[in-house]
Amino acid sequence: MNKLLAALIAALFAAGTAIAADAKKEEKKAEAKPAAKAEAKKDAAPAAKKEEKKEEKKAEAKK
Repeated sequence: MNKLLAALIAALFAAGTAIAADAKKEEKKAEAKPAAKAEAKKDAAPAAKKEEKKEEKKAEAKK
């Protein structure tokens, strides 16, 4: 009976630590997504401006 109780406690401890580790991973993912979106917006803005400048130069060259 003692072995069964010890195995049950060990299993509950392992399950508890696994759940806690999973919760931490989810928190990190939630924090990383807004930061990644903000960086993507910053990178996209200069790229769009460069494309507009290229188009303007092409239009001026055609004139």
